[in-house]
Amino acid sequence: MGSGRNVAVYGAYGHTGRFVVAELIERGYLPLLLGRDEDKLLTLARTLPGLEARRTTVDDPASLDRALNGAIAVINCAGPFAATAAPLVEAALRSGIPYVDVAAEIEANLDTFTDFAERARAAGTVVVPAMAFFGGLGDLLVTTAMGDWTAADEAHIAYGLSSWHPTAGTLASGVVSGERRGGRRVRYSGGRLAYHDDALPTLEWPFPAPLGPQSVIGEFTMADVVTVPSHLAVPEVRTYMTARAAADLSAPGASAPTAVDERGRSAQTFVVDVLVRSGATERRAVATGQDIYAISAPLAVEAVDRVLTGRTRTTGVASAGAAFDAPDFLHALSPHLTLHAPLDTRG
Repeated sequence: MGSGRNVAVYGAYGHTGRFVVAELIERGYLPLLLGRDEDKLLTLARTLPGLEARRTTVDDPASLDRALNGAIAVINCAGPFAATAAPLVEAALRSGIPYVDVAAEIEANLDTFTDFAERARAAGTVVVPAMAFFGGLGDLLVTTAMGDWTAADEAHIAYGLSSWHPTAGTLASGVVSGERRGGRRVRYSGGRLAYHDDALPTLEWPFPAPLGPQSVIGEFTMADVVTVPSHLAVPEVRTYMTARAAADLSAPGASAPTAVDERGRSAQTFVVDVLVRSGATERRAVATGQDIYAISAPLAVEAVDRVLTGRTRTTGVASAGAAFDAPDFLHALSPHLTLHAPLDTRG
């Protein structure tokens, strides 16, 4: 295909990949279906007449180059991203096209910033890691809440998930991250990432109505500890997860999401409550919606659309909040989530 609207989706047949493919089609793009499993690719292609499927593997650079031929951007939906991100960023740089992924893996996202910042900037292209529910949405909300602040003392991102039925990709990525950390946990404090063996505290977080106060796991650290500090001067970034969702994730034999509507979304609902503090002043931003995997699709596709239409604030490797006008980006997602305006409170 040579339409000039081809966006490659690596891992197109995966759970999140299918949402991304559908969102691209809805936005007028032609997805190129990429992945390593030919049978799954062809099965997906049969349900989407007119779309091209191209088998490729991340350990074969030549096959990646062929797979990206004619693409104007690539979205990587296939974890573990510790294995897939670097080869696909390399291929995108060779092809001269922007790269976006939905990685929630802290170490994989950190690798992307560390290993490709200079090369992507020199190439004049845009690489946006963690452009998903974890990492991307939180970063957009923190950036929006910061407003005209250039620095803050703390940023807190509390995830109020009604439940968490993980995909196979989430579980596999969690295993890889755990192995890379040697079983330790990670926090962002004092302006740096630190690994530790401390037990995670349980506390109560005051989510806004109608969710209300909930028991949460403190220091349930997600990709926001990479994305937020990558461009904002905030030395303390802390994330929290509702205890019941954390229990779902770690339960033996955890079940995958089950579709309940025509878009394929699960019944899971979420509240992302962000609080930033500078001195005695606090600012808050809240987003609510349905299905953390489904919402990653409009996040990633909106990012690609903005890069392709020149609505970016920088080149190189950049988080969502650094690359885009955060409030405007969030408002563009209004068909998919509800944004509650930031409020100032004086201590």
